[in-house]
Amino acid sequence: MFQQNYPSVQHPYTFELNKDFNFSAAHYIPNEDAGKCMRTHGHTYFVNLTIVGDKLDHNGFLVNFSELKQLVHGQFDHYLLNDLPQFEGKSPSTEIVAQTIYEMVQTSLDQRSNQPKCVQVYVRETPTSYVVYRPKEQRNHE
Repeated sequence: MFQQNYPSVQHPYTFELNKDFNFSAAHYIPNEDAGKCMRTHGHTYFVNLTIVGDKLDHNGFLVNFSELKQLVHGQFDHYLLNDLPQFEGKSPSTEIVAQTIYEMVQTSLDQRSNQPKCVQVYVRETPTSYVVYRPKEQRNHE
């Protein structure tokens, strides 16, 4: 994976964890005004998750890095995103992919006793295009 600088998030937490990973998947945007994106095509998506918190678990982790990768990579790698239940009724644009990853990750984090929070999901679709998703409720912690 290439070295990447990501937009930073201001937050009041003691710890910040960042996890990079990628997955390969195909998608299409099912609207005529999407142009060429209306046709099925694939990407290698590069993802960075920013997780924050004040308390560590019994291993001294906010969350295990491998759990974060498996949570997303295991669900999306080598799939047609349009066929996945997470995108039912949604167009799997990069914005929606980032938001969906946030929802999956935060739902998992909510089960942890140390209550870490996902404050940013960065999804790069191509070398020149990326999306950053930040949940609104986290912006008020500045």
